[in-house]
Amino acid sequence: MNQQDTNKTAAMQEGGKVLGAVLDELLDFAAPGVTLLEIEALAQKRIKEAGMKPSFSTVADYKWATCLCVNDVIVHGIPTGNALAEGDLLTIDIGLINRDYHTDTAWSKVIGVPAFPVPAATVVFLETGKRALKEAIAQAKQGNHVGHISQTLQRIVEGAGYGIVKPLVGHGIGKTLHEEPQIPGFLRGAVEKTPKLKSGMSIAIEVIYAMGNPTVYYHEDGWSIATRDHSLSAVFEQTVIVTDAEPLIITPPHNV
Repeated sequence: MNQQDTNKTAAMQEGGKVLGAVLDELLDFAAPGVTLLEIEALAQKRIKEAGMKPSFSTVADYKWATCLCVNDVIVHGIPTGNALAEGDLLTIDIGLINRDYHTDTAWSKVIGVPAFPVPAATVVFLETGKRALKEAIAQAKQGNHVGHISQTLQRIVEGAGYGIVKPLVGHGIGKTLHEEPQIPGFLRGAVEKTPKLKSGMSIAIEVIYAMGNPTVYYHEDGWSIATRDHSLSAVFEQTVIVTDAEPLIITPPHNV
């Protein structure tokens, strides 16, 4: 690993540690009666206190630190004054910039846990996404291809009877929030024809899926993307650096 890669890794690890702690706090804070704007305000506060900047504010015309998606909203849900209710399925997607390097992570949870009795079907749905992410990350090693990651995500998610939201993909990440290569949740063509993974590459691996039909539509707000059949959706995402050995997970998993 050269000095530039070493500096990048150090900056991303530092940022990822803060981002993981912020997301954990937001997930704990998200409860019945809490509004999406209150979650956003806490995110802004914690990122500022850490001396870092929100990644998502670098996206043109996006002014928030978080994307907050409830139930059938898959990604890019904007924070509003709507209050969470017991049983809502919330996805918090958040990124930050530390020393010019971005990190990005997302996690989904049911609101009201442990008091709310989560339906068994929802438990299985969420556990499937977590497993898919864990096994896909294990494929992020030098010499493999992006297709190994995509193939793993597709095999687990579709094998459980859920739908991969194909228009939405993971991505490279570093000096900018969204870089090449794209990391689809499904295999496009032959594995060996997809980009090769090399030591030092930093990527955001995402499981973006729906309990029902994965066809999507845009809300009138111009940002929120939801399932057309209004089925539940979830996202699990972590930033990872490819190394000569095991993948280096920059943003930790969350125990919710």
